Amino acid sequence: PSRTFHGNHRLLTAQIISHYESINQCKRELPEYFNFASDVLDEWARLEKEGSRAANPAFWWVSAEGEEVRWSFAELGWLSRKAANVLSGACGLQRGDRAMAVLPRVPEWWLLSVACMRAGIVFIPGTSQLTAKDISYRLEASGAKCFISSEALAPAAEPVLPGSHSLQSKLLVGRGSRAGWLSLRELL
Repeated sequence: PSRTFHGNHRLLTAQIISHYESINQCKRELPEYFNFASDVLDEWARLEKEGSRAANPAFWWVSAEGEEVRWSFAELGWLSRKAANVLSGACGLQRGDRAMAVLPRVPEWWLLSVACMRAGIVFIPGTSQLTAKDISYRLEASGAKCFISSEALAPAAEPVLPGSHSLQSKLLVGRGSRAGWLSLRELL
């Protein structure tokens, strides 16, 4: 029995399962290099621009207070390229480096995860419930070079950040600022 999958009427569940089975049985060529940001998001933006694909939001977020953020595929691609440049430039990260993010699920969480994919940076998500001890352990175990947090969550992590041997930069997400932290909003 087949049904439509995620509103895409051309792709049926049976086709998806068949595709993955063929990959597992080595019957399909796998690309040597695959980057979700450039191979999927940018391609969908291109198809929308030329009219081959219906224009739909790539990202749509609504806060508990009713604040709404909606990005098209082109906007998400453009913003993720800018964010990747911030991570590579101001934060000094290179392909293979690790960035740890302790953020609530705000739009910047998804933006930075796509930016990390685009730049080849390993994105290490952390829940806002992590304690300072948890953060310290994860920083040391991962060798993260960048720590990303919000204005509300940064104070809980700040006492353990100086003890990290690999940490090179701290990036603050949100409208505020904090001494010793780079501001994503300003850098974008």
